[in-house]
Amino acid sequence: MTTATMSKPSVGFEKLSMRGVTRSYAKAAAPALSHLDLELARGEFVALLGPSGCGKSTALACMAGLQPLTSGSIWRDDVRLDTLPPEKRGFGMVFQNYALFPHMSVQKNVEFGLSMRRVPKAQRHERALRALKMVQLEEHAGKLPSQLSGGQQQRVAIARALAIDPEIVLMDEPLSNLDAALRIEMRTEIKRLYQERGLTVLYVTHDQEEALSLATRLVVLRKGVLEQTGTPQEVYTNPASAYVAGFMGYRNLFPAKVENTGPGDDISVVAHGTVLHGTSRAASGTANGAAVSVAIRPEDLVVAGQSTGNSIKAMAEVVEYHGRELSVQARTGPDTVLHLKTNEPVVAGAVLHLGVVPDRVLVYPADDGEETVQPHV
Repeated sequence: MTTATMSKPSVGFEKLSMRGVTRSYAKAAAPALSHLDLELARGEFVALLGPSGCGKSTALACMAGLQPLTSGSIWRDDVRLDTLPPEKRGFGMVFQNYALFPHMSVQKNVEFGLSMRRVPKAQRHERALRALKMVQLEEHAGKLPSQLSGGQQQRVAIARALAIDPEIVLMDEPLSNLDAALRIEMRTEIKRLYQERGLTVLYVTHDQEEALSLATRLVVLRKGVLEQTGTPQEVYTNPASAYVAGFMGYRNLFPAKVENTGPGDDISVVAHGTVLHGTSRAASGTANGAAVSVAIRPEDLVVAGQSTGNSIKAMAEVVEYHGRELSVQARTGPDTVLHLKTNEPVVAGAVLHLGVVPDRVLVYPADDGEETVQPHV
């Protein structure tokens, strides 16, 4: 895909802030957002990450002005935005439900924001076609949205947001309706546009791979509360809780009991009938015998020829071919399974010794009872 040249927006702000933002619904037991403090510096690409119902789309809708705040405020530098209507906030917006005008052609839909800004007709036409070319839809300019597939309609929505040359773009899972190949291609184009035009982006997704590849900072939400924020590398390698670990690819999450605590963060736990050495993520020391949760990535489990000092014995149950590697579900007991990825020639029914280095075994305080979210795979 070829990216059309578009001018960078002028510098007009330094930071965008949500201060104590709460959004409650009358019949809901808990608020969709609870006292959320979030700040975006100019030029950041921030991804709000989490499962359905965590509050990420609500946060975006509040920022856009599509939902009123129960309490709190939203600021662009020293200008309060939550008291302004959506059209006065100056955001380019792309939402999952497209929000296209069904009676307008694709080109007219893309031109709509430009018309509202009183851009001359010739410039509207040129900028709309340029934006459509970016999403590979220039040949569909004269069609109605109903004549396009769902994925094509979402690409029209992306083109409409980009056509106005916004300084801040809000995106709510804009790639969810695209096929796999185009999703990867559009992901690259979004990142390139962000880098070339100096945009500030607030991006909602439940796809951790998408968030890692696009964002400069991740914000993980849980039940409307900020659970962890940091660079993609920080959140990926050092998840703050078992909940975040589960969402960031630690598919193996299982209960254990503390066997012994060593110097620093060293800890030994009993799990799957064996002693594992790992790294504690508790805020303070955990007593021997205490219940904990253990997190291990599938790719960190290594098939060894024999039992080692930090290994789990399991039987391969389901083996899936994924091209260069195998995805294996292995059982360690009647109700306990592990997931691993390997290049070894594993077959169903094989007895495996799964080794893992201690610093890849993360140990957290026992979960609070809520089911730990699993990553998008």
